[in-house]
Amino acid sequence: MGSTWAVDLADTGAVYPWQGYELIMVIVGVALWILWHIIQLRDEKVEYAEDVRLYGNKESIERALDDHPI
Repeated sequence: MGSTWAVDLADTGAVYPWQGYELIMVIVGVALWILWHIIQLRDEKVEYAEDVRLYGNKESIERALDDHPI
């Protein structure tokens, strides 16, 4: 049991996994985040176009509201 945590950290090795890959992981994370936004915007654009096609005029909107009362 003679070990102690009071050591010179310059002599200590890596204290967490994948040391040195921080910048690469940040770049990958930001790229995936931007990609997710692009995919989300495309999906919402398709859904919006479908909604405009279905409910694009006043009569369609009134009919939809009558079919789905609050």
